[in-house]
Amino acid sequence: MDASKTPRKRPRGIYLLPNLFTTAALFAGFYAVLAATQDRFEAAALAILVAMVLDGFDGRVARITHTQSDFGAEYDSLSDMVAFGVAPALVAYHWALGALGKVGWLAAFVYTAAAALRLARFNTQLGISDKRYFQGLASPSAAAIIATGIWTATDLGVQGADVSWLAAFLTAGAGLLMVSNFRYESFKQLNLQGRVPFLLAVVVMLVFAVVFLNPPLVLFLFAILYAASGPVWTLLRLRLSRVRRRREST
Repeated sequence: MDASKTPRKRPRGIYLLPNLFTTAALFAGFYAVLAATQDRFEAAALAILVAMVLDGFDGRVARITHTQSDFGAEYDSLSDMVAFGVAPALVAYHWALGALGKVGWLAAFVYTAAAALRLARFNTQLGISDKRYFQGLASPSAAAIIATGIWTATDLGVQGADVSWLAAFLTAGAGLLMVSNFRYESFKQLNLQGRVPFLLAVVVMLVFAVVFLNPPLVLFLFAILYAASGPVWTLLRLRLSRVRRRREST
């Protein structure tokens, strides 16, 4: 039998290091749901934010250690669905949306379904999309709106039932932004290993100082500003293109 025609055995096993971060992010999302069922909403919000940090590490670790794999990519998507799709919706529902009845669970479902569609679209566009931008709000950023919003409210002593309609608007709005065509800066082109201007180091220091003043409120404002940057940037681009067309036609 020709050795060249013998089927190659598929390698068994998985890479441990990047999948440890993915598993930790999955656990953080699962823990957020458990904490919400016990009315520990601040802990639930912090768990979602921890999942965001861990999710940012697994891909970078895989690239640095050259341990990327199809399994890791699929596992990461499933983890993202739990941590940034299901967990934020359920935490928001237990905190405020449950007081609205059917409107509340509908807002939570819109967010969850949008997160699933967002992840499916992202997976089908791997390798062909512009890595400098996201099409639609990324699911971790959408989860950050809900998590930091709940963290801010609990820090200020605001009850979820008192702001249930606002919570429904933010939850459903974050979901719709995920499936929109607005472009968001991905920041994947930032070179964290190379030299940077000294002024950038000063700016980073000031950002940390501002966040330290009131972490939940400042992070919530950052999340809202980033979510708004997509529609604003898109409208500005449309306006500039119209101005160019008018100039070219005259």
